[in-house]
Amino acid sequence: MPYYKERSGLCAALRQYSTLFRIRFIGGLQYRAAALAGLSTQFVWGGMTILLFRAFYRSDPSSFPMDFQGLSSYIWMQQAFLALFMLWSMENEPFELIRSGNVAYELCRPVDLYWMWFVRTAATRVSKAVLRCVPILLLAAFLPEPYGVRLPDAGIFLLFLLSMGLALLSVAAFSMLVYISTFYTLDSSGLRMLAASLTEFLSGAIIPLPFFPEPVERVLSLLPFAGMESTPLQIFAGTLAGKDALTAILLQLFWAMVMIIGGKLWMQRALSQVVAQGG
Repeated sequence: MPYYKERSGLCAALRQYSTLFRIRFIGGLQYRAAALAGLSTQFVWGGMTILLFRAFYRSDPSSFPMDFQGLSSYIWMQQAFLALFMLWSMENEPFELIRSGNVAYELCRPVDLYWMWFVRTAATRVSKAVLRCVPILLLAAFLPEPYGVRLPDAGIFLLFLLSMGLALLSVAAFSMLVYISTFYTLDSSGLRMLAASLTEFLSGAIIPLPFFPEPVERVLSLLPFAGMESTPLQIFAGTLAGKDALTAILLQLFWAMVMIIGGKLWMQRALSQVVAQGG
């Protein structure tokens, strides 16, 4: 009997969070004008970045760690799924709830606060990415080689999808760590800027990690930031393949679990020290 009660409770919780994800996802799809402005900006920015790298590649293409077609695919996929990766864009709601003290109302809900915010964060990012990725990829697919996107074979594409899912978990888990840290500060803006700047540089968002010196790249590839963006993009571009790709995916899974478990425990500790005043 206890087993069936536990199982039914787990199923009910999964239905709760799946419903919450669906509501948040559908709500995010309403902002089509913002998505249109965003995808036009991302397409122009992606084109400018590719042309910038092209100027360097003309001198000696063999001296670079990625072929130019692979780099173009990396950049277009980065721009298409920017909403999944951009840690400089976090939801303001958790920060405002903590700052104002209205998080006390959230604690009255019959759901776990950590997973509620986690699911909301993931759903918002997925909805934004769905609205923007298809037009960007369609436009990039019609560009002449080597400026367009190159589709990998089916096996690599499946690995890419798996890595993208783990990247989403990692980004959401890291966002939760930033949210939770706000319980200990009066103003979250400084911490948010630091976290965004750090992850942008270390995740391969500004410069792809293979372009770093080899000793530096080896260290960065072991950090959790690489799994938030660089790993899936390198798999798609063909820079990571075979055993290296599988190792990188396992590392993604490890760091995602570490951040989720650590964040869950940290949230419990933070909430145990929360004092709600007023009546």
